[in-house]
Amino acid sequence: MITGPQIRAARALLGIDQKALATLSGLSTPTIQRMEACEGSVRAVVDSLEKVMTALSTAGVELIVEGAPSQGVGLGVRLIKRA
Repeated sequence: MITGPQIRAARALLGIDQKALATLSGLSTPTIQRMEACEGSVRAVVDSLEKVMTALSTAGVELIVEGAPSQGVGLGVRLIKRA
């Protein structure tokens, strides 16, 4: 699962605002706002979550789940948890 901070970071990498992500994903801006407000895993309708993940992927961002290797090439960011 992805987190609210991951969605915010993905938008930052793309240089887009919440309204633009809503348009790309076919969702409402309040839905994007609610997703990004989640500090942990995003709690949303699976279809809506898939739309956001697909929109971000299509726009060029790879969302990496914790513990998974990156599958793509190019620049990227991964937050490392400190003990």
